[in-house]
Amino acid sequence: MNIRPSANSTKGGPGEVLSRRALNRALLERQMLLRRRELSALETLEHLVGMQAQAPEPPYTGLWTRIERFNPDELSCLIEDRRAVRIALMRNTVHLVSARDCLRLRPLVQPVIERGLRASRADREGIQGVDIEALATAARVLLEERPLTAKELGGLLGERWPDRDPTSLARAVRHLLPLVQVPPRGLWGKSGQTAHTTAESWLGRPLDPDYSPDEMVLRYLGAFGPASVKDAQTWSGLTRLGQVLERLRPRLVAFSDEHGRELFDLPEAPRPDPDVSSPPRFVAAFDNLILSHVDRTRIIADEYRRAIASMNGMVPATFLVDGFVRGTWKTERTRRTLTLVIQPFERLSMEDRDALAEEGERLLRFVARSRGADEFEVRFAGKT
Repeated sequence: MNIRPSANSTKGGPGEVLSRRALNRALLERQMLLRRRELSALETLEHLVGMQAQAPEPPYTGLWTRIERFNPDELSCLIEDRRAVRIALMRNTVHLVSARDCLRLRPLVQPVIERGLRASRADREGIQGVDIEALATAARVLLEERPLTAKELGGLLGERWPDRDPTSLARAVRHLLPLVQVPPRGLWGKSGQTAHTTAESWLGRPLDPDYSPDEMVLRYLGAFGPASVKDAQTWSGLTRLGQVLERLRPRLVAFSDEHGRELFDLPEAPRPDPDVSSPPRFVAAFDNLILSHVDRTRIIADEYRRAIASMNGMVPATFLVDGFVRGTWKTERTRRTLTLVIQPFERLSMEDRDALAEEGERLLRFVARSRGADEFEVRFAGKT
């Protein structure tokens, strides 16, 4: 999907400096957060190069905040019809992507996935002495007979390697094979254990070994740029992308940020005026919006980033005021009442509170579709 540049986009050139607000507005426009778009869920997934999806519900909220009149059943149908899948990709984290992107991106990020194979001492010791190729082959046969949970897979593999920890064997397979999570996992309002099979078996097609890293980086810039080499590496988990961007340089425009770092971008990508207004937005947990740059001050201040990074490694749902993260949010259910709890990092103006409450009521009505609630409440907590 191409997003046309706005009328007041900056054209850029060697040495031109982009302020923090300029980078913020460019990111919001490309992330479809300055205004909701009339796009399908599939088009949006591909434009965003997938959505991080450790938990089933965040991608639905993430699409709701970006798409005009988003219907969650649309995304559930994509997953059930095998046109979208949940699979470990960038940064070795679970992403929800189109079937096409699953097949294209997984070979490119496989080195990132494999690094996790021996990331911890327990993982290394758990598979020490095991023939890795034999393990992958045995697991593929089992998983392509029927989808299996990690516990089921470990138990079956333990029959062949009885002196090894079944959990370690199953965990290793996640790094060796492209495993997709099968429904009902990931469906709106549904629950179920996490079961896997291989991407090739589920989609009925082989992985695409010829997809170019150049194309992946260009798509990253389209969704997250302007960005530096280290930004692209942070998003993908890959290294040596400087070589890719040097190869692409003739097709790109270069800027600098306020710290003198070189930023690359697509010549025709939107770069709105830094003073364009930005409405309040509720951002889902784990959203790539705040995970895809080495310097994230374009979207969240360093002190707030440290605050959310300390929450047991989880990335909480956040909200934006004037385009920047200003706090976190969550929903609570009591009988038939669904409450949106808004926790600001700092005191908000009455105007901002009112705008957040109005957008929050719309969010509650969306979330309630899967929660069975018929009463709603917006509550501010902490610094208000």
